[in-house]
Amino acid sequence: RLAPVSSSVCDARQYSSERGRHEQNQKVVVIGIPNPFIWFRTRIYLFLIRTYFDKEFSIEEFTEGAKHAFSHVSRLLSQCKFEALEGLVAKDLIGKLEGKCAQLPLIHQRALSAESDEIMYTTTGDVGIYYDDSGRKYVSILMRFWYLTSARLPDESMEGARIFQVAVGGEGERPETKRLLTANYEFQREFTRGVTPDWIITRIEHSKLLD
Repeated sequence: RLAPVSSSVCDARQYSSERGRHEQNQKVVVIGIPNPFIWFRTRIYLFLIRTYFDKEFSIEEFTEGAKHAFSHVSRLLSQCKFEALEGLVAKDLIGKLEGKCAQLPLIHQRALSAESDEIMYTTTGDVGIYYDDSGRKYVSILMRFWYLTSARLPDESMEGARIFQVAVGGEGERPETKRLLTANYEFQREFTRGVTPDWIITRIEHSKLLD
């Protein structure tokens, strides 16, 4: 089991360095403007999940678990460890990802990895409730992540990506350049009675890398 943030302002991570009495601080703040219709529909679906599917469901706990899953799976992707994705990612998706990753340059593969402390902002993108013809019940939750990477990506391939100078190290040292990238991961769980309550990733998109 996977262990609302404000949609208008995000979580900021602070990077600092200190030498003697001198301290450098820089912050990265990501601001998102939600779609009012999706925001309202998401709140209704979350209410329905708690009411009819899982009374103990918490979107806060789910979001925290989704962040850990995103960091872990993205790291495995960047290392092309596709066998390790079994049980975490849908089987048909693993095959597609393997084909896409095989075509990526090594530096792009490295940029897929998102360390937990480099995730700047996480938000719920959309929530869906589905029933198939046999009456089986499913819930899907799309999560959006913004994360920093120090991978030296070529500018021409990353049009639209935001670039930040992040101060690390001591005074006088050259600040490290990091890019802010985005990723969408969709988590799905079957809520049919008697089925193991596991979430599985059914969609993975890394903007400018894995579309």
